[in-house]
Amino acid sequence: MNNTRQFFVSGRVQGVGFREATRKRADELGLAGWVRNLADGRVEVQASAGDDKLDALARWLQDGPASAKVEHVDSHPVEQADSLPQPFAVR
Repeated sequence: MNNTRQFFVSGRVQGVGFREATRKRADELGLAGWVRNLADGRVEVQASAGDDKLDALARWLQDGPASAKVEHVDSHPVEQADSLPQPFAVR
């Protein structure tokens, strides 16, 4: 069964290739969803898959690409998600 989670990643995560690296990792994991920059400097991710794949994404987001400096990742389930794009999209 697929679940959907929303992640908010803070730190030095904009202007360092974070969204594209997240898209690549999500595609490797076979996730549906999207990633986008927020005006407050965070990156938002919404992804749908089985819990094992979402857990793998969550672990990856803790570090992100080598060019990023992740300070914090918030995560929570999304109860009624809209249909998410697959392949994973950069917004």
